[in-house]
Amino acid sequence: MSLDTPVPRSGQPALELLVHGVGGATPQEMLRDPRTVRITGDEKAAIYRRTDDAEAELHPERYRDRPIPEAYCWSNLTSGNGARALWLLLVPFMVVNLAHWMRPKAKGLSGTTRLYGVLVRLVALSLTVLLTAAACEVALDLVAWQCAGSPECSRGRSWLGFLSSDQGGWWSQPGRRLALASAAPTAVVGLLWYLSNRTWSAYESQRPPTGEYGTDDYNGENGENGGIGDIGAEDDEEKKQQQQTVRSALGRPGFWYGRRLVARLRAAHTAAGFLTVAAAVGGAAARHDRGASSTLLEICGRVLESTLVLGAAAVLWVVLRRGRSETLLDARLDRLAVRCLPGAALALLAVSVLYAAWSRPGWASGAHLPGDVTFRVIALTQGALVSALAVAAYVLQRRACHTRAALSGLGGPAVAMVACALGGVMSGGLAQRVADWLDGPGTPGMDGEGTIAGPPVLLSWQASVIPVLLIVVLVPGLGLAVNTWRSSRRLAGRIEADYEVRRPDSARSKRIAGTWARAALTDVAPRLIGIVAGATLLLGAGAVAGAWASGEVPGEAFSGSPRFVESAADAAQAMGSWLIGFGFILFVTWGRRAYRDASARRTIGILWDVGTFWPRAAHPFAPPCYAERAVPDLTWRMYAWTRSTSGRLVISGHSQGSVLAAAAVWQLPAATRRRVALLTYGSPLERLYGRWFPAYFGPAALREFRGDVHCWRNLWRRTDPIGGPVRVAAEGEEPRVDREALKDPVAYGRSDRNPLPEPILGHSEYQADPAFAIERRDLLDLLDQIAPAPLPHQQQRTEGAVG
Repeated sequence: MSLDTPVPRSGQPALELLVHGVGGATPQEMLRDPRTVRITGDEKAAIYRRTDDAEAELHPERYRDRPIPEAYCWSNLTSGNGARALWLLLVPFMVVNLAHWMRPKAKGLSGTTRLYGVLVRLVALSLTVLLTAAACEVALDLVAWQCAGSPECSRGRSWLGFLSSDQGGWWSQPGRRLALASAAPTAVVGLLWYLSNRTWSAYESQRPPTGEYGTDDYNGENGENGGIGDIGAEDDEEKKQQQQTVRSALGRPGFWYGRRLVARLRAAHTAAGFLTVAAAVGGAAARHDRGASSTLLEICGRVLESTLVLGAAAVLWVVLRRGRSETLLDARLDRLAVRCLPGAALALLAVSVLYAAWSRPGWASGAHLPGDVTFRVIALTQGALVSALAVAAYVLQRRACHTRAALSGLGGPAVAMVACALGGVMSGGLAQRVADWLDGPGTPGMDGEGTIAGPPVLLSWQASVIPVLLIVVLVPGLGLAVNTWRSSRRLAGRIEADYEVRRPDSARSKRIAGTWARAALTDVAPRLIGIVAGATLLLGAGAVAGAWASGEVPGEAFSGSPRFVESAADAAQAMGSWLIGFGFILFVTWGRRAYRDASARRTIGILWDVGTFWPRAAHPFAPPCYAERAVPDLTWRMYAWTRSTSGRLVISGHSQGSVLAAAAVWQLPAATRRRVALLTYGSPLERLYGRWFPAYFGPAALREFRGDVHCWRNLWRRTDPIGGPVRVAAEGEEPRVDREALKDPVAYGRSDRNPLPEPILGHSEYQADPAFAIERRDLLDLLDQIAPAPLPHQQQRTEGAVG
């Protein structure tokens, strides 16, 4: 399909701004021309044109019958250089951040809404503590405490010899071993801070165009001082009306500018990480000193523990005190919290290291590092927080009544539980693999086997429930497979009727019907996630109860039980340990491949495309929100081009690009929106975002958006597993946003027009359908009728405008 589709003649130019979807696309692919030139932008995100169209505005006579095509390429925001591989460490943080945005929207329940946000932020904080505790478990407990304290384990490991208690050197005392090993988890926390701070400077610090709201530091005719001055306010009366209008969340000036909140949360989470390390190092020494003869050290230990508690209280205060600010562009920073809190926590960690390194000649390391109960407390806390979150979501959903919300409004708690499960798998997998490596052929935790005690028994119990969880998920998974097969058989006749086939081809019909049925699995995916979340919560509670009651790994706890029970426990423990270790190895393998291979990085980048659309409102260490760069980019481009040329613009977005396009149009002032049309195709706006994020893309939000956007059409296919109708127009209302479902394939069999079999395109190649060109032409034609006449100062600029 050619991009040069005829459009109605007009006195003003027309521009088509293409936005690609997940997985990325090159400018050459989007513009269907090997010769392209960058118009504006950088190596991360930029707008391109064909070389022949670079100065199109200087030659309007060439474009009277066709729009000027432009392509916005943003894939490098999520899959750029090799450092993106480090983002795999942040998957649990990314998932819990999604839970923040999944809350139902209910009027009159502002307290419950704030409580929901607070609970999600606390779950996010617990994940930071969990990851740091896992690093402490490996470095401090398994290596420095257990292996270095066991002659059998440290023997033969030259790199550990100077720490070995058998050597009797300066470093052989337990406190000094812990002090030295604390460098590893401290480095992990420092790396997380570095990644967050680096991306914060590149993403959250992008100022959106919000001058219409009267922001004082946004002035100048073209926004030379950091923003667009008088954006869309063509006269004083219109500007006053705009300031009085209460816009939906995605249209608010501060929605895509989370600089202040991310800075606060980053300080709090960094401090929490340092305090966790300090508690692991100093807490062990303080417990020893309470039973020792040195009164001075005992007093110092109690003072240190009290100070750690105060530090934890300060972290909680920072996390709980303030949420997001969306109604105004808030460029301030809480410098006291941002600068002092992490620095004070790091200083306290240094004091803890010095305190632990003090000479204690009679101190010997035992089986487990004192304080291994930490993992049980974290697991119980996470379970309680997720349960409270489910109650808050239920209350909001009862008032909101989002009929199509995923899991009846409980999508946020379910996803938060999945985030906790992912954090547990990563933490347990790391500890289990390191323990197996240090212990050789032995099985940590089993009597008479191994040279070390191994990780805390809770981690073994959590690993043991993974096979049970897989069995629980397998049952509904098989049921879905059977239902999909039955559905495909039922759909074959309908497909033949739709195509008005005279001589049906059973193989062809089954293939198309199977694609229809498999695409519909997207609509039942929430049920599987709900089952996984519920089973994880119950099995996790059982694992905590078993570990606390028995104090032994499952294989030992069920020793002496009936043979079947004992065998099942042994099998679950062995298989769970293998599965969690395999998951960790797979994770490392993906990370290495993504670091070295750009194509693998793009594949993994699809995960970031979907998961990092939303701002970091809950976890500052999550991968950065690329939309905080992409949405302002698109908004600036649409505003600047229409203002300088008085022309018509259609922004066409595919897949995730349609979400970016809609979010950018949402940010435009009313005067600019009257010159902009939206064409979405393969769009998950309602099917995924509307169901999982009802407060922002639910029926009410999309209806409001439909009222603000005068020209909008949506293309979709029944074979598309991602895109679907947006369902915003009432029955009989015109013009409708959703076009009738496009046929896929375009033709059922061979014909004079289609002599070869047409492919089933599913989610791709929407532009190849003739309907795409027709809808774009009709949108530009409609804009020609409703777009306001250019003002005098715009007419003067039109002739000399450039792209």
